[in-house]
Amino acid sequence: MNRLNPLERISETSDGIPSFCYKSPIGWIDIIAEEDHVLRASFIEVTPFPEPTAQPIIPVFAQTFELLDRYFGGQPVDFSGIPVQFAHATDFQRHVWNAIQQIPYGEVRSYKWIAEQIGRPKAVRAVGSAVGANPVSILNPCHRVIRSNGALGGYGGGLERKRLLLAFEGYPVRRLR
Repeated sequence: MNRLNPLERISETSDGIPSFCYKSPIGWIDIIAEEDHVLRASFIEVTPFPEPTAQPIIPVFAQTFELLDRYFGGQPVDFSGIPVQFAHATDFQRHVWNAIQQIPYGEVRSYKWIAEQIGRPKAVRAVGSAVGANPVSILNPCHRVIRSNGALGGYGGGLERKRLLLAFEGYPVRRLR
């Protein structure tokens, strides 16, 4: 994607942790990172307050920014190379999020599939909760998780964004309920 200023804001969280907002074709993504890992990446519903911008000085920001540009430019991208810290995750959530990383670009899997992958086939609802708690929604592609009946299920960024992300990846979204 060719943009003059895709990094619309660089700021800090209340804890002094660097943050920037990335302007994607389907909305703003707020990314919070520290040293060499991303802590959070999520869609936000408000337009960030415009402030002077600068290129990210933390390498993980630049790496994330580059991969997001490629992703929204229509190229298959594997975000698993971006280091993410799941500081307050349970072991169960980590297992679920690791299983999500295994879903290939342009494909979907069900909550049930994830439950089976982690050896907890009856924990489908708990898997849904863990998917919903994913703090790095695009980087760990929870939008690729759907219900067993072919319905979209949920998505923290909204169902329309989930549908658009799958369409970006070439998934035939008209098949989904």
